[in-house]
Amino acid sequence: MTGAKDRMREKKMKNQPRNVIYTSSGRGAGRGQGSQACGWVRGHQPGGHGYSQDLPKYITASYFAKARAAEVNAMLKAVSKPAGSCHIFNALPKHMRRRAMSHNTKRLPIRLREGAQRLAERSQRAPEKEKKQLPRSRSRRARRRHGNLLLEFNRRQRKNKWLETHIWHAKRFHMQKTWSYCLPLKPTAKSFRASYRAMNTHALLQDLSYFCCLELQGSEEQMLRALARLTSKQAGVCVCVCVVHQVLLISSLSLCLCVGPTFAAAACLSGARQGSVHLYKADQFPQGSLGPADFLWRPRVPEASDRQLWIWIHPALKQDVLSELQLVCQCSEAVSVSEESPAAVELPAGRKRKRDEDDAEQPSERLLGDGTRPPGAPVRWQSPDTGITISDLTMEIVRYRLIGPLAHVVLTDTLQPASEEPCSGVSLHQQQTDIFQLLRGVCSTAELPAGCVLGLTVDDPRLTLPQKRGKSVPDLQQSAEDDRVRDLTLKGVAAHCSQSALWDTSARERVTHSRLSEQELNRMRSELLVPGSRLSAARQAAVPLLLVHQGGRVRGEERLHWGSGWDLLLPKGWGMAFWVPLVYRGVRVGGLHMSVKHSQLMGKPHFPHDYPDCPAGVRFQSEQEAELLEKFKRRPPSKRTNYIKHGCLAPFRCPWQQLTEEWEELVNLSAETASCCRTGPSDFTVLRSLKALRQLSAWSRPSSRRNSSPLTHATAAALQQECGPSLVWVRLRLLGKGQPALHAMVCVPTTSDLQLLLKDAHSSGPQEPRHKDHLKHLRQHKTGPEEPARAVRGVCPAPLPSVLSHCSRLTLGWVTQGDFSLAAGCGEALAFISVSGLLHTILQQPQEQRGLVLLRNPSSLQYRFAHISIDV
Repeated sequence: MTGAKDRMREKKMKNQPRNVIYTSSGRGAGRGQGSQACGWVRGHQPGGHGYSQDLPKYITASYFAKARAAEVNAMLKAVSKPAGSCHIFNALPKHMRRRAMSHNTKRLPIRLREGAQRLAERSQRAPEKEKKQLPRSRSRRARRRHGNLLLEFNRRQRKNKWLETHIWHAKRFHMQKTWSYCLPLKPTAKSFRASYRAMNTHALLQDLSYFCCLELQGSEEQMLRALARLTSKQAGVCVCVCVVHQVLLISSLSLCLCVGPTFAAAACLSGARQGSVHLYKADQFPQGSLGPADFLWRPRVPEASDRQLWIWIHPALKQDVLSELQLVCQCSEAVSVSEESPAAVELPAGRKRKRDEDDAEQPSERLLGDGTRPPGAPVRWQSPDTGITISDLTMEIVRYRLIGPLAHVVLTDTLQPASEEPCSGVSLHQQQTDIFQLLRGVCSTAELPAGCVLGLTVDDPRLTLPQKRGKSVPDLQQSAEDDRVRDLTLKGVAAHCSQSALWDTSARERVTHSRLSEQELNRMRSELLVPGSRLSAARQAAVPLLLVHQGGRVRGEERLHWGSGWDLLLPKGWGMAFWVPLVYRGVRVGGLHMSVKHSQLMGKPHFPHDYPDCPAGVRFQSEQEAELLEKFKRRPPSKRTNYIKHGCLAPFRCPWQQLTEEWEELVNLSAETASCCRTGPSDFTVLRSLKALRQLSAWSRPSSRRNSSPLTHATAAALQQECGPSLVWVRLRLLGKGQPALHAMVCVPTTSDLQLLLKDAHSSGPQEPRHKDHLKHLRQHKTGPEEPARAVRGVCPAPLPSVLSHCSRLTLGWVTQGDFSLAAGCGEALAFISVSGLLHTILQQPQEQRGLVLLRNPSSLQYRFAHISIDV
């Protein structure tokens, strides 16, 4: 019971002051020990750990009052001199406090009336000082919101540029910082299948304003002579134009032409078509690959002698291409351009800036175009010898892409041709308007010639913005203009109708600064007599633009022209004015992820993912390897795949150079000829010659075409000698189940594997024997503070052994894009394989089984049968 009583006593005394204790009675110190035996004692007892249970018999009043005198004086001082109105009422007893005293000071005692009167007069003068009081109900997000959002947005664009649709995307997409931009990656909601349906049946919208535009201006002859050093006639883009009969709805005409191997293509030189080329370093073809580019010539103007050319390139290769253009055009002299930079105050990162009177006196401006370019940076270069001028128009032109069969229907619903146009351009504007109205009668975007260009001047699309979001549908009724629609699908747009004021810098600047604000538009809507009716268009609301057709899939024989659409080119500042009306027409919005999938479904290499011989592709492969390796290390060791046991030497990267060199050595040894041996190893290239690609495409099929030369050891050796150590872009389709993954291995099937497939067409394929981990004793540990880790468990360290013969089947190449194809209904992959390895493989295969390979994912031992297709 003693312990229970002690605990109860401690519970009762836990709120007592610890600096005053009692003397103990029996436990601890005894009685009669001087003056500390009774009375109040400050502090703990030196010999005990608890408090006494007995109360003191007496205390000395003088000592006790002296110790509390300071506290009493402070309390009286605080009560006698109140600092606010509430303190005056606190000076009164509770039974004397009344609410009416705050309105009538005469109800207070006389000694408090004077102070209450002063506080009342002070409160009456408070509105004159205009003291700003923040409401206490504001949320934490509202309190942390910057005082001037425009200044904060301009500061946040110092490292990564924002598109004009950045805020719209940031609310709905995962954003990614890459290539000095902040770009939308993919939506926060599940939308892959919905985006595929939009590309297949309706329209998908993407913002491609981050693509860089370089303008060349000068003599046509001088420009073509300089640009010819960057291209080759052997490499080109094969475009197939298929025209569908409007009445019988059957394919009535199919043309195959080589469009845009150089900048001097006849169809593109007039300005009626957009072309595509692959750029190389000056006079270094087939070495020195840079990357793909789209170009567009301005139609010839009768009064002007010079020509204008726009070259659209990916931001990852802008500096490489710009350096080569300055070299071949001899444009080393920078031209100073007077540009008014926006008055933006830069704030230190992570610091909140309060809005004050200075912000009101100096209003900030919105950054339009490449506002993050440092002041004084050159944007124009000219040559005194050739007379060519190069201008950097990065983010000076907004570019949107609509992908899908009904992209033209969305455009005709959104855009309205301008009602008023200058007298000098009335005839041309009327012709462009008539052609634009004919697009309504086209059944699909794929019916139009690939690359055709239409210039147009339209009204502000915000004037015709619908009240609710809908979906554009085609008009299937027959019209009297079917003959004109058929001529449009056959001949395309005339060159003079491709003219637009968007080419003029002064016109673009004038249209940018004359845009109506949202406040002005809302005021006009509020003054309408009938809510929801169309607003009247002002003269300054006319916007010049260009419509550029995209041909979609132009290679191969399957799903031709799938993924076709239109590109919309606008002056800067009008991005959101056209974006929201397009979204209100029911389009789906995609990001970078859908751009990769769009290229994969078209069987087209995507830059820079699928360009291993370009500097931008090499940089991307290094960044991808570091990202995949870091993701692999974040997994627990017991949950990681042991790639060494799976026989996968390079799960995070593709050693292309080592692969091509080993295949060259193997083929040369099997040929037993010294003439094929080269003096030393050279850098690999990607085969882009149309002649060689057509030959390989015919040989890799089970039955070769009649007009193709037969495959023999002599013809294969001649082609190998011509191509050298090179890779070829192929498309793989699995014969059975399976889903290809990134960096899956493409291998050569053995004779027994082919016999297994002949016996059972639904065979799952052979399996790779499990390898032994010879590096199991190595662990991921560091021997010093600055020494890197020795090895990662389950990953083969550099230098790699032979990648060709490491497994039981010879390796041909690796997959760069792979997934289950919703269009084909099976697994499809896009890969690079060695040209020498492909020729060596199809020479040993029977005629009916040519083009068969094996595919194995890095984390699996199961091989899958697949067939190779080379689309040209």
